[in-house]
Amino acid sequence: MLRPTTLRPILRAQLRAQSTPIVAAHARRTFLASRGGARATQDFDLNKLHNKRRDYEHNRTAFLAAGAIAGIISFIYTAWKLKDAIYAEAEKKKSQNAAQCDSPIPTETFKTEAGEKRKVILHDDEGREIVPTGNSVVQTFPRTIDIKLPSDSRSSNPIEASISKNEGVEFTLVGLGTRTVTFLGLQVYVVGFYVATQDIEKLQHYLVKKVNSLATTLIPAEKETLRKSLLDASESEETWDTILRDAGCRSAFLIAPVRDTDFHHLRDGFVRAITGRSQRDNKAYGDEQFGAALKDFKAMFNRGSVPKKKELLLCRDRAGQLIVMYDRAKKNGPRDVMGVVSDERLSRLLWLNYLAGSKVASEEARKNITDGVMEFVERPVGTVATQVL
Repeated sequence: MLRPTTLRPILRAQLRAQSTPIVAAHARRTFLASRGGARATQDFDLNKLHNKRRDYEHNRTAFLAAGAIAGIISFIYTAWKLKDAIYAEAEKKKSQNAAQCDSPIPTETFKTEAGEKRKVILHDDEGREIVPTGNSVVQTFPRTIDIKLPSDSRSSNPIEASISKNEGVEFTLVGLGTRTVTFLGLQVYVVGFYVATQDIEKLQHYLVKKVNSLATTLIPAEKETLRKSLLDASESEETWDTILRDAGCRSAFLIAPVRDTDFHHLRDGFVRAITGRSQRDNKAYGDEQFGAALKDFKAMFNRGSVPKKKELLLCRDRAGQLIVMYDRAKKNGPRDVMGVVSDERLSRLLWLNYLAGSKVASEEARKNITDGVMEFVERPVGTVATQVL
């Protein structure tokens, strides 16, 4: 028979073996029970559900407000574009009615007849001759304009006396084009070159004699030679510089902006062109007199805005004096004389900026003016002023 002292270690071992898995199982049940309780608490957390619902409502309201604002902006933009389209269409119809053409105003300035280029001539409602510019804003230029220069006086020349009027001297359009800036080709203004009708003979004489000193008119081969020289950078500079110095031809540039601008903007472009050419020869243009003339030229442009289609006239008289005129204050009134610069060099440099050199203000205008010159030299010297071109 076993004694109690012998049984005690055995009982302890059995109890230990039985109690260990029970504790582990109990521990596992307690752990799982705690996780299940946390998930249930989280799933039924009313505060979190309320916050999520509130955030959803805020986001929904923000999206709806953004959509409403975008709709209003798109409505305003569409209405604005529609207004511009209606205005442009009205302006187009108004111009077409003024020209009284059966078809829309053509975009070509010249047409070919019998192998020769001729200006496209239209008539407005008053019977005046106009020339299409190819521009959608300034669609036409007058073929002839009357300019009353302060330096002009009565002449004994019968042709000049017959052409001169009370409104001034008649000038005939030679060519025109649109000035563009930047690589995007932004249009600034349409410019037309005019020559006093009675002075076309002088222009003919210099151009014809340049090619053939014995001729009074040029044949097609000689015309092509003259055309190339007028488009060449160095030859054109020499040719027009000589004509402007010695011929005594009265001429003018008519400028009509295609968008609203101001006098300061136009002045800056003119001044850059003048100074850029004058800096090539400091000996000829570096004196104080030329500096004073440039200063006077700048001062006459201290004005305000220039609405689109308003006409600015740059005129050059026989002595090379520059007269700047602005649009008529009244429909039939005289043009406003902005100022006069007597130094011939300034107007000559400004004219060369459109007519000659490697870089001109408008290459389209230079080519168009050259085509117009070809119309003159194909006719005998002295016959253009007395007939319709």
